[in-house]
Amino acid sequence: MANGPSTDLGSDFLIKPAIDLKGPSVKTEQPQPGVNWMGLINQSLRFLALEHTFRLATEQGTREGLSQIPRGYLNSVGRLHGWSDGDPFYVNYVGHPMQGAVAGYIWAQNDRRYLHVEFGRNPAYWKSRLRATAFSWVYSEQFEIGPLSEASVGGIQALSPQQGFVDHVVTPVIGLGWMIAEDSVDKYLIRYFETRTSNRFLLAIARGGLNPSRTAANVFAGKWPWYRPTDPATVAFGRTMTSPKRKNELPVQAPQGVAPFEFTASTSFRTFTGQAGRGSCIGGGGSGAFRLAATWQLAAEVDGCRINGLETNFSGDILSYLVGPRWVPAPSGRWSPYAQVLIGGRKVTQEQMFPERKIALALAAEQRDLPPPSRDEYTRETESSGLSVAAGAGLDLKLNDAVAVRLAKLDYAHSWINNVGGVSYANEVHFTTGIVIRLGTW
Repeated sequence: MANGPSTDLGSDFLIKPAIDLKGPSVKTEQPQPGVNWMGLINQSLRFLALEHTFRLATEQGTREGLSQIPRGYLNSVGRLHGWSDGDPFYVNYVGHPMQGAVAGYIWAQNDRRYLHVEFGRNPAYWKSRLRATAFSWVYSEQFEIGPLSEASVGGIQALSPQQGFVDHVVTPVIGLGWMIAEDSVDKYLIRYFETRTSNRFLLAIARGGLNPSRTAANVFAGKWPWYRPTDPATVAFGRTMTSPKRKNELPVQAPQGVAPFEFTASTSFRTFTGQAGRGSCIGGGGSGAFRLAATWQLAAEVDGCRINGLETNFSGDILSYLVGPRWVPAPSGRWSPYAQVLIGGRKVTQEQMFPERKIALALAAEQRDLPPPSRDEYTRETESSGLSVAAGAGLDLKLNDAVAVRLAKLDYAHSWINNVGGVSYANEVHFTTGIVIRLGTW
């Protein structure tokens, strides 16, 4: 027998965890019908309280806006327009999708019927995540313009350019993609890691760190950060790889045919062409497609982006909304190409800020003991809107009956709008990629 402490954990790992797991999360939860509404409301309010506490602690504008209730709230809701809201890229396209994912996981852990679903072809999983996305949208709308929102607590959207719809779309739509990514990491990467090490602390770090949105939702529910509803009561951090399937996890045979409805969450890149066209625009949006016939759909798209490459003290955004026919010659194939022609509208908004005027107005207000000047007093906004037509083609890769990947969509669009800031945004090449959820075949 070798000298020194033994490295064989044996059954010790199963019955004597290094961290005491006694508490609300040690027992495997059993599926029940319905939604735990009280738990959902309590956990959502905890999340909301943390967000507003952080805003009040770090944002001077939010603290100043508290003195303008309810006028600030009415201005915030009434002035919403365009796409961009003035936030940096990482806030709109990383922070808010994570917010959407946390809200989605808060729903998922209170949606009793789908509590034990996991990423895969199982239709119950996709139903669960679509239900979570619906709640994520409700939470997002309340956070943006609801009674306890950025608009009411600080009147944030009352000031230009913080008046766009980007967060209303991005938070739930890309938040769904964020949840799917964390679910796949949890199933394939974290579980693989669990089979390669017995170090409980490394396992806890992997579970918590590689699933940050789920971890936050666990904490708001009063559970351990590394908690999973499928954990046996005797296991500290690991899970059995062959846990019995629940009734709602049994595979379901999808009906033959093609999906009557599709929903797509996408990111996009635009570049502008023509004699006066220049620059690019990065953003995202969503689209829906209703099946008219086996190879024809009626598609509708809403997309927005923030304009890049503007001069100092300038900001701008673009909002487009289009509808039209889409031809899909192989709707049930693994590779599904399509072509479409859409018609609708486009709105381009650009704002110029005058910092010298801002300083002068602020000094004058301070001398007269008046409130600081509003953004409208030292900015100038220019906008143009008009008819828009887009034509293009794309290619989807079918993963299963419920989900496909939009590998690429390339459109050329022309809009009948005036130049804004001396730049033409009338002609563009528009590249899109995203995730397609197909409903009605499972």
